[in-house]
Amino acid sequence: MLTEEIGNRDRSVEAGLDALDTAPDLPRGPGVGRILVRSVLPPVVFLALLVGMWQLAYVAHLKPPYALPSPADVAAKFWETVQDGRAGEAIWTSLSRAAIGFGMSLVIGTLLGLAMWWSRWLRAAIGPIVSGLQSLPSVAWVPAAIIWFSLSNAAIYTVVLLGAVPSIANGLLGGMKQVPPLFDRVGRVLGLSALGRTRYVLLPAALPGYLGGLRQGWAFAWRSLMAAELITYSPALGQGLGQLLNIGRELSQMSLVITSITLILVVGMAIELLIFAPLERRVLSRRGLTIR
Repeated sequence: MLTEEIGNRDRSVEAGLDALDTAPDLPRGPGVGRILVRSVLPPVVFLALLVGMWQLAYVAHLKPPYALPSPADVAAKFWETVQDGRAGEAIWTSLSRAAIGFGMSLVIGTLLGLAMWWSRWLRAAIGPIVSGLQSLPSVAWVPAAIIWFSLSNAAIYTVVLLGAVPSIANGLLGGMKQVPPLFDRVGRVLGLSALGRTRYVLLPAALPGYLGGLRQGWAFAWRSLMAAELITYSPALGQGLGQLLNIGRELSQMSLVITSITLILVVGMAIELLIFAPLERRVLSRRGLTIR
Protein backbone atom coordinates (compact mmCIF):
# COMPACT_ATOMS: atom_id res chain seq x y z
CA MET A 1 0.00 0.00 0.00
CA LEU A 2 2.78 2.41 0.92
CA THR A 3 4.72 1.44 -2.20
CA GLU A 4 1.69 2.10 -4.39
CA GLU A 5 1.16 5.54 -2.78
CA ILE A 6 4.81 6.50 -3.33
CA GLY A 7 4.57 5.34 -6.94
CA ASN A 8 1.46 7.45 -7.53
CA ARG A 9 3.19 10.47 -5.99
CA ASP A 10 6.23 10.00 -8.23
CA ARG A 11 4.02 9.74 -11.32
CA SER A 12 2.22 12.96 -10.28
CA VAL A 13 5.56 14.76 -9.91
CA GLU A 14 6.71 13.51 -13.31
CA ALA A 15 3.43 14.61 -14.88
CA GLY A 16 3.86 18.05 -13.37
CA LEU A 17 7.41 18.32 -14.68
CA ASP A 18 6.25 17.22 -18.13
CA ALA A 19 3.57 19.91 -18.04
CA LEU A 20 6.16 22.51 -17.18
CA ASP A 21 8.42 21.34 -20.00
CA THR A 22 5.62 21.44 -22.54
CA ALA A 23 5.51 24.82 -24.28
CA PRO A 24 2.07 26.39 -24.04
CA ASP A 25 0.18 27.30 -27.15
CA LEU A 26 1.13 30.89 -27.75
CA PRO A 27 -1.52 33.16 -29.20
CA ARG A 28 -0.99 34.14 -32.76
CA GLY A 29 0.03 37.67 -33.53
CA PRO A 30 -2.54 40.17 -34.72
CA GLY A 31 -3.52 40.03 -38.37
CA VAL A 32 -2.66 42.63 -40.96
CA GLY A 33 -6.09 44.22 -40.73
CA ARG A 34 -5.84 44.61 -36.97
CA ILE A 35 -2.35 46.08 -37.25
CA LEU A 36 -3.61 48.63 -39.79
CA VAL A 37 -6.54 49.57 -37.56
CA ARG A 38 -4.39 49.92 -34.44
CA SER A 39 -1.25 51.51 -35.90
CA VAL A 40 -2.04 53.15 -39.24
CA LEU A 41 -5.64 54.32 -38.97
CA PRO A 42 -5.29 56.56 -35.84
CA PRO A 43 -2.55 58.85 -37.26
CA VAL A 44 -4.33 58.99 -40.64
CA VAL A 45 -7.57 60.05 -38.98
CA PHE A 46 -5.73 62.60 -36.84
CA LEU A 47 -3.94 64.09 -39.86
CA ALA A 48 -7.21 64.27 -41.77
CA LEU A 49 -8.86 66.14 -38.90
CA LEU A 50 -5.85 68.45 -38.61
CA VAL A 51 -5.91 69.30 -42.32
CA GLY A 52 -9.66 69.82 -42.15
CA MET A 53 -9.32 72.27 -39.25
CA TRP A 54 -6.49 73.99 -41.10
CA GLN A 55 -8.68 74.40 -44.21
CA LEU A 56 -11.53 75.78 -42.11
CA ALA A 57 -9.17 78.32 -40.52
CA TYR A 58 -7.98 79.34 -44.00
CA VAL A 59 -11.53 79.74 -45.32
CA ALA A 60 -12.52 81.74 -42.23
CA HIS A 61 -9.56 84.13 -42.89
CA LEU A 62 -8.28 83.90 -39.33
CA LYS A 63 -4.92 85.03 -40.71
CA PRO A 64 -3.89 86.69 -43.98
CA PRO A 65 -3.02 84.20 -46.75
CA TYR A 66 0.68 85.04 -46.55
CA ALA A 67 0.68 84.06 -42.84
CA LEU A 68 -1.69 81.09 -43.12
CA PRO A 69 -1.63 79.52 -46.60
CA SER A 70 -4.07 76.82 -47.54
CA PRO A 71 -3.15 73.11 -47.38
CA ALA A 72 -3.22 73.05 -51.19
CA ASP A 73 -0.66 75.88 -51.40
CA VAL A 74 1.65 74.11 -48.96
CA ALA A 75 1.25 70.82 -50.84
CA ALA A 76 2.18 72.60 -54.09
CA LYS A 77 5.26 74.15 -52.48
CA PHE A 78 6.21 70.78 -50.98
CA TRP A 79 6.02 69.11 -54.38
CA GLU A 80 7.99 71.98 -55.93
CA THR A 81 10.87 71.50 -53.45
CA VAL A 82 10.85 67.78 -54.19
CA GLN A 83 10.92 68.29 -57.95
CA ASP A 84 13.67 70.90 -58.01
CA GLY A 85 15.87 68.81 -55.70
CA ARG A 86 15.98 71.21 -52.75
CA ALA A 87 14.21 68.77 -50.45
CA GLY A 88 16.54 65.90 -51.30
CA GLU A 89 19.65 68.06 -50.95
CA ALA A 90 18.51 69.48 -47.61
CA ILE A 91 17.62 66.05 -46.21
CA TRP A 92 20.93 64.55 -47.30
CA THR A 93 22.97 67.46 -45.90
CA SER A 94 21.20 67.40 -42.53
CA LEU A 95 21.25 63.60 -42.22
CA SER A 96 24.97 63.52 -43.01
CA ARG A 97 25.68 66.08 -40.32
CA ALA A 98 23.36 64.31 -37.89
CA ALA A 99 25.07 60.95 -38.48
CA ILE A 100 28.54 62.38 -37.92
CA GLY A 101 27.51 64.46 -34.92
CA PHE A 102 25.55 61.65 -33.29
CA GLY A 103 28.39 59.19 -33.94
CA MET A 104 30.85 61.45 -32.13
CA SER A 105 28.32 62.03 -29.35
CA LEU A 106 27.85 58.27 -28.98
CA VAL A 107 31.55 57.65 -28.43
CA ILE A 108 32.11 60.63 -26.11
CA GLY A 109 28.87 60.12 -24.16
CA THR A 110 29.51 56.41 -23.64
CA LEU A 111 33.05 56.98 -22.39
CA LEU A 112 31.87 59.80 -20.13
CA GLY A 113 29.07 57.66 -18.70
CA LEU A 114 31.44 54.77 -17.99
CA ALA A 115 33.96 57.11 -16.38
CA MET A 116 31.30 58.57 -14.09
CA TRP A 117 30.13 55.05 -13.19
CA TRP A 118 33.55 53.78 -12.17
CA SER A 119 34.69 56.97 -10.41
CA ARG A 120 32.53 58.24 -7.56
CA TRP A 121 34.68 61.36 -7.31
CA LEU A 122 34.16 62.15 -10.99
CA ARG A 123 30.44 61.46 -10.69
CA ALA A 124 30.16 63.85 -7.75
CA ALA A 125 32.30 66.46 -9.50
CA ILE A 126 30.73 66.65 -12.94
CA GLY A 127 27.45 64.75 -12.54
CA PRO A 128 25.41 67.87 -11.69
CA ILE A 129 27.08 69.76 -14.53
CA VAL A 130 26.20 67.04 -17.04
CA SER A 131 22.60 67.02 -15.84
CA GLY A 132 22.51 70.80 -16.07
CA LEU A 133 23.83 70.70 -19.64
CA GLN A 134 21.06 68.25 -20.51
CA SER A 135 18.43 70.79 -19.47
CA LEU A 136 20.15 73.73 -21.18
CA PRO A 137 18.58 74.62 -24.57
CA SER A 138 21.01 73.78 -27.34
CA VAL A 139 20.33 77.05 -29.15
CA ALA A 140 22.13 78.82 -26.28
CA TRP A 141 25.40 77.33 -27.52
CA VAL A 142 25.05 78.62 -31.08
CA PRO A 143 26.45 82.15 -30.48
CA ALA A 144 29.44 80.77 -28.59
CA ALA A 145 30.08 78.14 -31.28
CA ILE A 146 29.99 80.81 -34.00
CA ILE A 147 32.49 82.96 -32.07
CA TRP A 148 34.77 79.95 -31.55
CA PHE A 149 34.61 78.43 -35.04
CA SER A 150 32.94 81.10 -37.23
CA LEU A 151 30.28 79.96 -39.71
CA SER A 152 31.57 76.43 -40.26
CA ASN A 153 30.60 72.81 -39.82
CA ALA A 154 32.74 72.74 -36.70
CA ALA A 155 30.35 75.21 -35.06
CA ILE A 156 27.37 73.02 -36.01
CA TYR A 157 29.01 69.83 -34.67
CA THR A 158 29.90 71.62 -31.44
CA VAL A 159 26.25 72.46 -30.82
CA VAL A 160 25.22 68.87 -31.63
CA LEU A 161 27.80 67.41 -29.25
CA LEU A 162 26.85 69.71 -26.39
CA GLY A 163 23.21 68.79 -26.93
CA ALA A 164 23.53 65.00 -27.27
CA VAL A 165 26.47 63.92 -25.09
CA PRO A 166 24.84 64.69 -21.70
CA SER A 167 21.73 62.64 -22.58
CA ILE A 168 23.77 59.62 -23.69
CA ALA A 169 26.04 59.78 -20.64
CA ASN A 170 23.13 60.12 -18.21
CA GLY A 171 21.22 57.36 -19.96
CA LEU A 172 24.12 54.95 -19.62
CA LEU A 173 24.74 55.98 -16.02
CA GLY A 174 21.06 55.51 -15.16
CA GLY A 175 21.04 52.07 -16.78
CA MET A 176 24.16 51.02 -14.86
CA LYS A 177 22.59 52.14 -11.58
CA GLN A 178 19.65 49.81 -12.21
CA VAL A 179 21.88 46.73 -12.55
CA PRO A 180 21.70 44.60 -9.36
CA PRO A 181 25.03 44.59 -7.45
CA LEU A 182 24.91 40.79 -7.52
CA PHE A 183 25.75 40.87 -11.22
CA ASP A 184 29.04 42.62 -10.55
CA ARG A 185 29.84 40.17 -7.75
CA VAL A 186 29.25 37.25 -10.09
CA GLY A 187 31.68 38.80 -12.55
CA ARG A 188 34.28 39.10 -9.80
CA VAL A 189 33.76 35.47 -8.80
CA LEU A 190 34.30 34.43 -12.41
CA GLY A 191 37.62 36.27 -12.38
CA LEU A 192 36.69 39.03 -14.81
CA SER A 193 38.61 42.26 -14.72
CA ALA A 194 36.89 45.63 -14.39
CA LEU A 195 36.89 45.96 -18.18
CA GLY A 196 35.59 42.42 -18.60
CA ARG A 197 32.78 42.94 -16.09
CA THR A 198 31.79 46.13 -17.89
CA ARG A 199 31.89 44.51 -21.32
CA TYR A 200 30.24 41.16 -20.57
CA VAL A 201 28.08 41.79 -17.49
CA LEU A 202 27.19 45.41 -16.74
CA LEU A 203 26.69 46.84 -20.23
CA PRO A 204 24.38 44.03 -21.42
CA ALA A 205 22.35 44.33 -18.21
CA ALA A 206 22.14 48.13 -18.58
CA LEU A 207 21.22 47.97 -22.28
CA PRO A 208 17.54 49.04 -21.93
CA GLY A 209 18.47 52.19 -20.01
CA TYR A 210 21.39 52.84 -22.34
CA LEU A 211 19.08 52.51 -25.34
CA GLY A 212 16.73 55.05 -23.78
CA GLY A 213 19.67 57.43 -23.44
CA LEU A 214 20.62 56.87 -27.08
CA ARG A 215 17.07 57.59 -28.21
CA GLN A 216 16.97 60.80 -26.17
CA GLY A 217 20.48 61.67 -27.35
CA TRP A 218 19.38 61.36 -30.97
CA ALA A 219 16.37 63.59 -30.30
CA PHE A 220 18.63 66.22 -28.72
CA ALA A 221 21.16 65.88 -31.55
CA TRP A 222 18.48 66.40 -34.20
CA ARG A 223 17.00 69.41 -32.39
CA SER A 224 20.46 70.89 -31.80
CA LEU A 225 21.34 70.42 -35.46
CA MET A 226 18.20 72.23 -36.61
CA ALA A 227 18.91 75.13 -34.23
CA ALA A 228 22.51 75.37 -35.44
CA GLU A 229 21.55 75.21 -39.12
CA LEU A 230 18.84 77.81 -38.62
CA ILE A 231 21.30 80.37 -37.25
CA THR A 232 24.64 79.47 -38.87
CA TYR A 233 23.45 80.16 -42.40
CA SER A 234 26.13 80.44 -45.06
CA PRO A 235 26.15 79.41 -48.76
CA ALA A 236 29.50 77.73 -48.17
CA LEU A 237 27.93 75.30 -45.68
CA GLY A 238 25.39 73.88 -48.08
CA GLN A 239 21.65 73.89 -47.58
CA GLY A 240 20.31 71.72 -44.78
CA LEU A 241 16.76 71.54 -43.51
CA GLY A 242 17.36 74.26 -40.92
CA GLN A 243 18.87 76.52 -43.56
CA LEU A 244 15.91 75.82 -45.87
CA LEU A 245 13.63 76.87 -43.03
CA ASN A 246 15.62 80.10 -42.60
CA ILE A 247 15.29 80.86 -46.31
CA GLY A 248 11.52 80.57 -46.00
CA ARG A 249 11.57 82.97 -43.05
CA GLU A 250 13.74 85.53 -44.86
CA LEU A 251 11.53 85.41 -47.96
CA SER A 252 8.34 85.48 -45.84
CA GLN A 253 7.15 82.34 -47.64
CA MET A 254 5.00 80.58 -45.07
CA SER A 255 4.44 77.68 -47.47
CA LEU A 256 8.20 77.03 -47.57
CA VAL A 257 8.39 77.39 -43.77
CA ILE A 258 5.66 74.78 -43.24
CA THR A 259 7.27 72.54 -45.89
CA SER A 260 10.61 72.70 -44.07
CA ILE A 261 8.97 71.96 -40.71
CA THR A 262 7.17 69.00 -42.28
CA LEU A 263 10.42 67.61 -43.71
CA ILE A 264 12.17 67.99 -40.35
CA LEU A 265 9.31 66.17 -38.62
CA VAL A 266 9.15 63.39 -41.20
CA VAL A 267 12.89 62.69 -41.04
CA GLY A 268 12.85 62.63 -37.24
CA MET A 269 9.88 60.25 -37.20
CA ALA A 270 11.48 58.03 -39.83
CA ILE A 271 14.66 57.59 -37.78
CA GLU A 272 12.58 56.78 -34.71
CA LEU A 273 10.33 54.25 -36.47
CA LEU A 274 13.00 52.61 -38.64
CA ILE A 275 15.91 52.42 -36.18
CA PHE A 276 15.13 53.02 -32.53
CA ALA A 277 11.67 51.41 -32.29
CA PRO A 278 12.77 48.06 -33.88
CA LEU A 279 15.94 48.09 -31.79
CA GLU A 280 13.93 48.60 -28.62
CA ARG A 281 11.52 45.79 -29.52
CA ARG A 282 14.43 43.44 -30.16
CA VAL A 283 16.16 44.28 -26.89
CA LEU A 284 13.01 43.94 -24.81
CA SER A 285 11.85 40.75 -26.54
CA ARG A 286 15.22 39.09 -25.86
CA ARG A 287 14.63 39.83 -22.18
CA GLY A 288 11.14 38.34 -22.22
CA LEU A 289 9.44 41.75 -22.10
CA THR A 290 6.71 43.05 -24.36
CA ILE A 291 5.69 46.45 -25.65
CA ARG A 292 2.03 47.37 -25.75
